Amino acid sequence: MSTTLEYIERLPKTASESAAPLLILLHGYGSNEQDLFSFSEELPDEFHIISVRAPHNLGHNSFAWYSINFDADQNKFSDLEEARVSLDKISLFIDEIVSEKNLDAKKVFLLGFSQGAILSYGLSLNTNKVQNVVALSGYLNEDLLENKGSQSNVDYFISHGYVDQVIPVEWARKAPVYLSELGIKNSYKEYPVGHGVHPQNFYDLKAWLLERI
Repeated sequence: MSTTLEYIERLPKTASESAAPLLILLHGYGSNEQDLFSFSEELPDEFHIISVRAPHNLGHNSFAWYSINFDADQNKFSDLEEARVSLDKISLFIDEIVSEKNLDAKKVFLLGFSQGAILSYGLSLNTNKVQNVVALSGYLNEDLLENKGSQSNVDYFISHGYVDQVIPVEWARKAPVYLSELGIKNSYKEYPVGHGVHPQNFYDLKAWLLERI
């Protein structure tokens, strides 16, 4: 068992002589590893799926990748130092899990929701460990990028609800512009939903994943 982060997993449903592709699920603020894992049975059979628990315990089975603090005027601030520590932990975790489970290091996928999506951007643009990213209901925080996003070999599926009350859709729309300016492949879609995953969104991301296994 990997020592970096706690996780649950779904083994590949199809037998193969080659190493399986890895899909890592990163939940949002105040959630846990069971959240995104709830639709793992509907994801492509070829994947070895790992759903990771964030390291900061908020109590009542709720966890976060980093703290969100409020000032006296209720302005919201992310603890970017904690976020960077979590990025390092996820990066190490990928190395451990690929080695432990004998997975394909050249087919590592991240699927992150909200805070998990924010970290998926940071990790994929700071390292060369990830080839495909599904970023749901998040945004690209440039303050987490070490080299202002120098990795160009990553492919992104980005989606957002256009009535999201937690992370404004305007924030999400900046990511495809940023990536496209760097020549990085990306697909961006919006759905009639708040801070969640619309059924059509799930079908679209599943099709996107199938094309890239």
